[in-house]
Amino acid sequence: MTNKSPLQIARAAYKPKLPLALSGAVKVIEGEKTQSVDNQAEIQAKFPNTYGLPVIRFEADSSTKNKSKEAINVGVILSGGQAPGGHNVISGLFDGIKSINKDSRRFGFLLGPDGLINHKYIELTADIIDEYRNTGGFDIIGSGRTKLEKEEQFDKGLEIVKQLGIKALVIIGGDDSNTNAAVLAEYYKKIGAGVQVIGCPKTIDGDLKNDSIEVSFGFDTACKVYSEVIGNIQRDCNSAKKYWHFIKLMGRSASHIALECALQTQPNVCIISEEVEEKNMTLDDVVNYIADIVARRAADGNNFGTVLIPEGLIEFIPAMKALIAELNDLLAKNKEEFAAAADQRKYIIEHLTEANAAIYASLPLGVARQLSLDRDPHGNVQVSLIETEKLLSEMVGNRLADMKAEGKYNGSFKPLHHFFGYEGRCAAPTNFDADYCYALGVNATQLIKAGVTGYMSSIRNLTKPSVQWMAGGIPITMMMNMEQRNGEQKPVIRKALVKLEDGPFKKFAAKREKWARETSYVYPGPIQYFGPSEVCDLPPMTLVYEQQSK
Repeated sequence: MTNKSPLQIARAAYKPKLPLALSGAVKVIEGEKTQSVDNQAEIQAKFPNTYGLPVIRFEADSSTKNKSKEAINVGVILSGGQAPGGHNVISGLFDGIKSINKDSRRFGFLLGPDGLINHKYIELTADIIDEYRNTGGFDIIGSGRTKLEKEEQFDKGLEIVKQLGIKALVIIGGDDSNTNAAVLAEYYKKIGAGVQVIGCPKTIDGDLKNDSIEVSFGFDTACKVYSEVIGNIQRDCNSAKKYWHFIKLMGRSASHIALECALQTQPNVCIISEEVEEKNMTLDDVVNYIADIVARRAADGNNFGTVLIPEGLIEFIPAMKALIAELNDLLAKNKEEFAAAADQRKYIIEHLTEANAAIYASLPLGVARQLSLDRDPHGNVQVSLIETEKLLSEMVGNRLADMKAEGKYNGSFKPLHHFFGYEGRCAAPTNFDADYCYALGVNATQLIKAGVTGYMSSIRNLTKPSVQWMAGGIPITMMMNMEQRNGEQKPVIRKALVKLEDGPFKKFAAKREKWARETSYVYPGPIQYFGPSEVCDLPPMTLVYEQQSK
């Protein structure tokens, strides 16, 4: 790495803080055996060798017995989209295995799972690792979205693993990547390969979480990046006093990012997809809700405001969700026939059920076309390509025109549009994410040393000072259920949605009417790395409110 900024140079010297349990030798405490969150019989049948394992907790160990110093070779894979802190997971893993034995070696497979399958790798030495400590991005080895699900892939990967003397593979990824890790662990256990597989919870979307995975890494940094820019926009908005900003935020499967950013910035409107689904709202309901707020603010002389929209909103509108589900199956099962159709819109309408065909036919041509584009690697609509922010602002504008004709609105509506996505994925990690990720890497080392496989690295108690964080591991299978993917029922890690009964949403719901009518903006400013702990080391607000409500 060359051409470093002053911040990069200063940040390289930052020493992540570790929980007490990981600061020296550890002892392993086994908890009760586990089961999957749903579909227990089906998941157990698919994972007979790695199902029902106990939760593991690490505690500091002052004894001198059983302190193995055997060298450990480890392979690491970055899988899926980038998230701030990935380099610190790798740094923690490197330091962890080197602390056990200086002859331990680290190998990074290039561009995700493809590197394992195609035997593309580099050895990660101290010189390389030191260049990437506390930096954003995944550029140390690159990432990829290839799914590990076929035995021929596993066998091909095993060839290079054996050649390099690798004892364990660490897969750093989101729910689908860690599902792949569970499948790989099961296969290697079944054939007696002698290779452990450990997962690490990564996704800025925040939808990989449970009681043992309190937050996925990268979420804190990404939300603080987005909140800074939202705050900047709100300050500009409050200065010009003539624009409505429609801001779409990453988060296809859940609204965690939108909720966190709303709590940090206090916008006039924030749509929570899970609430839309719970209340069985239509697209018109959402539009009318926004339009009414615009009209109320206009009546007070405020023809400006901000609207936060989760990326995956359209999939949570019940009628649209039913349409998309049928559309996914239709296109998965009739891919070639659809591709060859002279009039693809007509083809879709003719092959959908009557109710869904009517909804599809009523959509603007642009949105309809976007719904029929190529699916992502998981067989889902690429919702990031659907310009929901423009769709809503156009429909709100039409509704306001009707209200003006009815004498119910007499304001000015000038919308502007934004989509915040990649801007947050590779930012330099906050102190929280830098510490958390480093701890996840060191913790993964201890899971390898403990000889387990099919586990995810788990650091808990994250709202406390880092020295009080709790370390351990959970079986990946305990997070799994069966879901429809590409037209088939498959085992996957269940995504964590915003819970309307939990503290974060309740905090938001109690304030949103005030935020809607008044201009109550908060301006978080840029991420701070140096300074008082109350500024630099804060965890996500949603995590704090979640813990307070327990």
